[in-house]
Amino acid sequence: MSSLAPASSDDARKALDGLLDLMVARRASDMHLSEGCVPYLRVEGVLRPLDEKPDYSVRDLACAIVSERQRRVFDELQSLDFAYSRRQTRYRINVFQERGQVAVAIRRLENEFRTLDEWGLPLQLVSFADLRDGLVIVTGPTGSGKTTTLATLIHEINLNRSCHIVTIEDPLEYVHDNILSLVHQREVHTDVPDFASAVRASLREDPDVILVGEMRDAETARAAITAAETGHLVFSTLHTGDTVGAIDRLLGIFSGAEREAVAHQLSLALRAVVAQRLLPGLNHGARVPAVEILQVTKAVAHLVRVGKWEQIYSAIETGRAEGMRSFEQSLRELVENRLIAKEEAYRATRDPGLLEELLNSGRSVT
Repeated sequence: MSSLAPASSDDARKALDGLLDLMVARRASDMHLSEGCVPYLRVEGVLRPLDEKPDYSVRDLACAIVSERQRRVFDELQSLDFAYSRRQTRYRINVFQERGQVAVAIRRLENEFRTLDEWGLPLQLVSFADLRDGLVIVTGPTGSGKTTTLATLIHEINLNRSCHIVTIEDPLEYVHDNILSLVHQREVHTDVPDFASAVRASLREDPDVILVGEMRDAETARAAITAAETGHLVFSTLHTGDTVGAIDRLLGIFSGAEREAVAHQLSLALRAVVAQRLLPGLNHGARVPAVEILQVTKAVAHLVRVGKWEQIYSAIETGRAEGMRSFEQSLRELVENRLIAKEEAYRATRDPGLLEELLNSGRSVT
């Protein structure tokens, strides 16, 4: 079993900082460090190896920037998430065990907040920043930009509303200054022991908006839904492929006896689900977001309550007037705007027949 107990060195830290500077210079989104291998950078969605290995072991590089508390967390869990800053750039770092050795995955975070339009996200998402209560879920696979979307919405609230925002994150990635809003950001394992207790505590902190970095377990999900029920606007994330899958996954956290009651709560509290994934674009390989949006109307709330998932998919397909869009509608729009290749759209779709029908029709999807 791996440990981060060995003492770090200033030279190892300088070596790691040099690799982080290289990430910035090459506009890499991610870097992977594995013992005995050259580092790999992900540039425009493609993983590419560097030419040379670092002078230090991956364990030494990790030890150079972790605290004693973080070492203890890694020794217990064999995995560690934290944020690191270097020259005004922040990084999300995951240290994990792989074949008995230490490996590191690093995500470079944006220095500045951008607008939804600059991210290529649907402008109707801005309406979620105007909500006064309820639960909004952003879902998608790892690396699909969920955290960035939520940070953009929190920034939008901060720019336009005078309210108290509490974020609970693991790790803390985007730092929000107080603009019109007062923002308190709490990091799991540093400021709070876990998500669930932090959400419950936040209700005693006079919040208007609560960001829950991830609903990982029933206790956290229960606390987030309760907060949304009691007059707070709550944002959170899940790891699923589409909007309906997110609802099914959330309810699946609960046992059979409790699931029905939670489904009723969720039908009342849920306001929207956004699912997104990043696809290779035609513009120099830059990745482009495909986004599905489910707005929870009264009809959809009833379908959530009774668990009729296929009918929710149908509601999305026909719900453009309510601000909904399916993945297939999003993919068609991206193809027609020459942002992604048609072949890429077919690789991403869950319903090739529907996508073909949309591509061959004259109906607008915007």
